[in-house]
Amino acid sequence: MMDPITMAKNGAAGLMSAATSFIGGGARKKEQAAANAEFNKSKADFNNLDTSNLYENQSNAFEDLTVQTKQADFQAQQNQQNQANMMGSMGAAAGGSGIAALAQAMIGQQSQQSQAAGISIGNQEMANQQAVMSQDQADQTNLISGESSSRKLKASKVETQFGMAMERKGAATAATSAARDQLVGGVTSAIGANVKASME
Repeated sequence: MMDPITMAKNGAAGLMSAATSFIGGGARKKEQAAANAEFNKSKADFNNLDTSNLYENQSNAFEDLTVQTKQADFQAQQNQQNQANMMGSMGAAAGGSGIAALAQAMIGQQSQQSQAAGISIGNQEMANQQAVMSQDQADQTNLISGESSSRKLKASKVETQFGMAMERKGAATAATSAARDQLVGGVTSAIGANVKASME
């Protein structure tokens, strides 16, 4: 059987190892709690990233495009006025016999001039309307493109923060585990040394 001093010496190393596992235990617990909280927050941020469809509410700027009727209305008014003016002036100048042929020729000429003016106005208005709609479409595209870029940057930031939180949590868990292993190892070593010594 072994004397008590030898047993104490044999177990001292194991007990010292077990005792040192308590050093910094409070700090490790605080770090583990902080790492867990940061991890949970980062995980929630990651899970809450907005991944909705940016194009879902996009409207078609051209859906309300209409056919321009102002030019046709303008033409009709011009033709009627020209016909009335020509008939009034022809009736006084040419008398009843040649008025029909002369009126027919003049009305044809006036009608063509009115049509050209009406078409020009209608084309200008349609071009203006298309320019406005094209700009609306471009504005929507730019808005969606900007939002998409913003989401990508935010996702990258959140992913990085989540990765860092995972690393911190892993390090805190490893430190706690190592301290627990050191405690168990020290106690086991102290008991094992004394048991072995007593068996000799």
